[in-house]
Amino acid sequence: MATLLQPGTSAPPITPKDPFAGMTLLTAEGQQPRAKQAIEITKNALKRIRIAMAKEGISPSAGGLRVGITGGGCSGLSYNIRFDTQPRERDRTFIFGAGIETPLAASAQDPSGAQPIRLFVDPKSFLYLAGMVLDFEETLMRQGFNFINPNSTKSCGCGSSFSA
Repeated sequence: MATLLQPGTSAPPITPKDPFAGMTLLTAEGQQPRAKQAIEITKNALKRIRIAMAKEGISPSAGGLRVGITGGGCSGLSYNIRFDTQPRERDRTFIFGAGIETPLAASAQDPSGAQPIRLFVDPKSFLYLAGMVLDFEETLMRQGFNFINPNSTKSCGCGSSFSA
């Protein structure tokens, strides 16, 4: 039902929806929360990265997840993620989750033993990814990583490409 405004009054301010509502954000070691020159992940993303690393037989101490961008896709730039054995010379390395348990179920043990995971980002990609949050979404309609990127000015429906 609509509310009518009286003369001389104004509408209440519209509060924007919080894109991080209900998420547990994890800040990389040595970084400040919500820093513009950092990348954060959610606890759901940490859990899924650990599960995928265990499936691929990659030890958290021996490898990490490379997050980057490439040209292409419907909006001009595409996100890509893959496992890598070590960081490259000029990469930024972010370390997450030391001592944080991410059990598969209430009674299951964490497959990583709460070891930290590493994210590797090359310098060119970091220009577009600084301030981003990596989440893992699991709904009836969709399952996958979700890039919440403040640098994105436009994205396509699939969520894997963007413009900056």
